[in-house]
Amino acid sequence: MVMVFYNIPIKKYQRILLIEGEEIDAAECIRRENEENNVYIFWKDDNTYIDASSTEKIKYINHGCNCNCYIDEDESGNLVLIASRDIEAGEELTIDYGYEEIYEECSCKSCDNKLESAA
Repeated sequence: MVMVFYNIPIKKYQRILLIEGEEIDAAECIRRENEENNVYIFWKDDNTYIDASSTEKIKYINHGCNCNCYIDEDESGNLVLIASRDIEAGEELTIDYGYEEIYEECSCKSCDNKLESAA
């Protein structure tokens, strides 16, 4: 499993990186997910998605129910990765993928999301 780490501490709410990739619409997003098994697509707005499959880092950030990062939009409309809490040097960066299927396979020891999706 590939993971992303930073070798310097990151402060809460600090911007970590810009999420770049090809902008696609909802229909193309569905096609790529179904036909290409592309799981590196980020939702931006009602009909705009960012395909980050050809990027170097963001596609390797793993899911964590107790994640230390989240995706947000900056003042210019770009998607960015933000620290949700202080992150120590050498700590793995994680985000909550936010879809039901991930919770069914979650390996967290105490996963509230897994329990909610099973109910």
